[in-house]
Amino acid sequence: MTLLAMLFVILTTTSSQAQEFQQDAPLTGQLHELLGDSGRPSILNVGGYGLALVDETYSFYRQRNFAAAWVTLQGLSDQGQRLRTVLQSADREGLRPEEYHIKTIDIFAEQLRIFHGQGKPLAPLHLARLDILLTDAFLRYAGDVVDGRVEAAKVYSNEWRPVRRPIDLVEVLQLSLESDQAVKALQEMLPDDPGYLHLRDYLATYRHLAVDGGWPQLPDGPLVQSGESDWRVPWLQQHLIQTGDLPAFSRSADWVFDEATAEALTRFQRRHDLKADGVLGPKTLAALNVSVEERIRQIEINLERWRWLSRDLGRRHLAVNIADFSLEVVEEGEAVLAMPVVVGTDYRRTPVFSARLRYLDFAPYWNVPQTILREDKLPLIKADLNFLESHHYEIVTQRKRIIEWIDPETIDWEGVTAETFPGMLRQKPGPWNALGRVKFMFPNKFHVYLHDTPERHLFDRKRRSYSSGCIRVQRPFDLALYLLQNQVGWDAQRIEEAMAADETLRVLLDEPVPVHILYRTAWVDREGRLQFRNDIYQRDAVLYTALRRHNRKTVVLVACSEGILE
Repeated sequence: MTLLAMLFVILTTTSSQAQEFQQDAPLTGQLHELLGDSGRPSILNVGGYGLALVDETYSFYRQRNFAAAWVTLQGLSDQGQRLRTVLQSADREGLRPEEYHIKTIDIFAEQLRIFHGQGKPLAPLHLARLDILLTDAFLRYAGDVVDGRVEAAKVYSNEWRPVRRPIDLVEVLQLSLESDQAVKALQEMLPDDPGYLHLRDYLATYRHLAVDGGWPQLPDGPLVQSGESDWRVPWLQQHLIQTGDLPAFSRSADWVFDEATAEALTRFQRRHDLKADGVLGPKTLAALNVSVEERIRQIEINLERWRWLSRDLGRRHLAVNIADFSLEVVEEGEAVLAMPVVVGTDYRRTPVFSARLRYLDFAPYWNVPQTILREDKLPLIKADLNFLESHHYEIVTQRKRIIEWIDPETIDWEGVTAETFPGMLRQKPGPWNALGRVKFMFPNKFHVYLHDTPERHLFDRKRRSYSSGCIRVQRPFDLALYLLQNQVGWDAQRIEEAMAADETLRVLLDEPVPVHILYRTAWVDREGRLQFRNDIYQRDAVLYTALRRHNRKTVVLVACSEGILE
């Protein structure tokens, strides 16, 4: 039974295992005493330390009349043991086992094992505490899997709009316990996209590398290219072997930077979006010397971002990776179109969100946003009124869909501000237009969209963060042709004519297409290669700090008795 099915199934019978739990009256009594009717306690006192509990833990027990979920007077149930195993391996998903009380759970479980071996029962109080810890751990783990360990909107205020999944975790736990599928329910909450699964596998690989001591740090030195000798070559080869860029049997017997090593270094450079010239230079050296521990953190951060995403990205969709300056059109998991993009500057960052592409505007006007008007255009207009005509701008007002033009000569420019601007500044359609010949619209609160650009030279650069937040695409014609390929009356010739027109033409898509604006600095490409990118907006650093703070909130020192479970 899938998780979705469990949410809608009405259970009319009670399993024999649940009946067994209900019969454990001493356990029920201890749970009721620990959780009680005194509201929603937040701390469970265990050996002088307070373990924080989520509110759903109290709700869960109240709904089941404080019946135990994972233990009986005889010890830990099969479901309880399976859950414990999942919690112990939480780091496999880039999570933290210590955030799910695993050390304390393991201590209780070991006590159970010892007492059972001696033929002695464990006190109901200790069993009740173990049951509470397992329940709280399940709910924490499930919450972290469904929506991430931290809230994206709080970490990245006004920069990130995650997809929220309204799931009643208490109901899921109740139903999955009844059907003996609690662990399966947790597994079904995890992302099942191959991209997530492959990145998770690389996390395990890099952790093994860390246990083995990581890779060597390469000292500074001169440029080295194929055919030259350098005493650092053995160290470089060792690194490339560890990261899978160089086959182990290709290691040279001396210091020669041979062709195989140069080819391996080229593969490494491509995976890190460096100039793929096979030359050991400063930028490549810096990327090589990023420690394995830092790469592990980068992978964990991007696994967290996977958990923020919708589980269904769409059979076909557009995916923009801000950190990679790239766009892919994906159908049935395969990229059918790809191209470079230009994204926002560090000052005007492109946000992260999902929306649906609904229409195209050919030969668009560019309505100048107020921020750009204030900071860029208005000072230029005041300095030289001819700026408007020479750059194809006009000032208009609109009343009941009727456009009226304002003569710039009639405006007293000295006192004009962006807030008192007498109309709307817009740029006429044409090859000069900041939006180019077409824009691709997916309405959103950020007013961000895809569009063409007259500044074609920017696509030749490695770091392409030059826009005011919107996304400029290198091949707008190809993207328009793809989106309109199945719409009656649209072919390559008509698209070319619409892009070259002097008047704006809006074309609604018969079938809107999901668009996902992402920020990925570590991912696995479709050939199975682990890719890394620079953290251009410092979003990795911010998230890493937030995750560390989150980790410290689960255990607190018990300082007083009020409101504490003893």
